[in-house]
Amino acid sequence: MEFENYIGIDWSGDKNRFQKGISVSLSNNGTDVPKIIKPKEKYWSRSNLINWLNKIIIKEKSLIGFDFAFSYPFYDFFSYFPGVKESPINAKSLWSTINIINQEKENFYGGEIWNKKHYSDYYNAPKSKGKLYASRRRLTEIHAKNKIHSPSPAFNCVGPGSVGTGSLAGMRILNLYKSKVNIWPFENYKTPNKSVFVEIFPTYYFRLSSVKPDKNIGYTLENINKSLSFFNSKSLNKNYIIGGPDQDDADAIISSAALRYFTSQKDVWNVPSPSKKEGWIFGV
Repeated sequence: MEFENYIGIDWSGDKNRFQKGISVSLSNNGTDVPKIIKPKEKYWSRSNLINWLNKIIIKEKSLIGFDFAFSYPFYDFFSYFPGVKESPINAKSLWSTINIINQEKENFYGGEIWNKKHYSDYYNAPKSKGKLYASRRRLTEIHAKNKIHSPSPAFNCVGPGSVGTGSLAGMRILNLYKSKVNIWPFENYKTPNKSVFVEIFPTYYFRLSSVKPDKNIGYTLENINKSLSFFNSKSLNKNYIIGGPDQDDADAIISSAALRYFTSQKDVWNVPSPSKKEGWIFGV
């Protein structure tokens, strides 16, 4: 597939009006260093980000990576929510279900599902741990762990490394875009001119390039540039300041460079069949 740009989005599922943890980076074709895209206001909100993306995908065919789980484990119990009669049977119905449960919540927040009978049993939520919560893993997460490093379980919504809350908000976004873009790897691409959404995992990309954060200061500029070099990208300026409350710019930048790097490798698009229900982390 060929794209005009590559956008890495470090995501956030918090309940606030603005998301301090959202960071957006864009790379063009070639080797130029990715650039951070600043919002019009001080911070991005999910809604403002969607407005910006709408303008991008109309003008340019883009590969857009989001740092959240696009789906839940399915094949461990042959169900996303085993025992729930109305449990969705595929990813698109999962996104729709989560959106319907949270439709009264603004800014694509997804945490209302923690109050929904039966569904709440499966989540480790901020106020309560569901009686059926378990550390379930998708096949892509198992592969990532065996190779390098795995994200937190998708049903976990507690802790700094958790992806659960962001994934709930993210699935509402996927529901919004499911007819506007190609969402990989859930469908066959009958419309090759459309932009493509993929799931990303920035920590995996750093580890793949043999870079780990310093326990005290996080990713140093030297280490970020080492990783950028691995992904055939030019380096950040020596005076560059990495922004975000949790070095979110670093995650967005390296994801944007990794998206551009992986796209040229044909094998990256060929993933196991369970990905049609569970999704797949791009590059794993």
